[in-house]
Amino acid sequence: MNTCSDQSLLLHGLIDGELDAANNLAVEAHVKTCAACADELQRLETVRASLSADGVSHTMPAAVRNRVDAALQAATAPVRDNARLRRSSHRPWRSPIASGALVALAASLVLFVATPQLTTASLQDQLVANHVRSLLANHVTDIATSNRHVVKPWFNGRIEFAPPVPELAAQAFPLVGGRLDYVDGQVVPAIVYHRRLHTINLFVRPARGILSSAGFVTRREGFSLVRWAQDGLEFWAVSDIEPDELRQFQRLFAQDSSPSTIP
Repeated sequence: MNTCSDQSLLLHGLIDGELDAANNLAVEAHVKTCAACADELQRLETVRASLSADGVSHTMPAAVRNRVDAALQAATAPVRDNARLRRSSHRPWRSPIASGALVALAASLVLFVATPQLTTASLQDQLVANHVRSLLANHVTDIATSNRHVVKPWFNGRIEFAPPVPELAAQAFPLVGGRLDYVDGQVVPAIVYHRRLHTINLFVRPARGILSSAGFVTRREGFSLVRWAQDGLEFWAVSDIEPDELRQFQRLFAQDSSPSTIP
């Protein structure tokens, strides 16, 4: 069953507590009469519960914190040592030692900021769970069509970026459709393809930090996952096909969605 297209974002707003009283009551009344939206609301509640569970939120790793502390101490030491000698003219950022330490501090902070909110392992678990849930709940697509010119504009207004949606039927990876999903605390598009009788869920979100455009392949709980970055977006493909086949899908998708090949 598919959720009502006009209720999808409202369901997310209800879960996040962002609706006013009138819309809150309207959505609650709607889910009492719509089984599909009721199932989707339950799915979102499950995801939200998993995000708030112990171990999902992470503080700065101890190694990074130690590097930051060391950099701060190194940066301020020349200031303390020279303050008595050149109190009127000394500028700490002009010291080579201080400058180097501040560079190290900046590098440490960049590494930390570029780290996703979820660890890679936790994110992979969530993606696999979303993939399986879409199959078990019969909610693989919100928009079911093999026409990229229908799927791509369907996401307009529902998310804040435009994911590429190439048609790969000629390469034995036919487009099935798309839907909205919830990954790492944000609404993301899931573009759905088939490989024979197998489903491929492709989750897309804005890239965080510096990611490699080369595919990263792994296996988790019997499922293959491939991650790559392209044109400022991060892609995660999940399926039960073999890793080599999913890597082939990644290469074809990246090739056919590059600006020079999009019709």
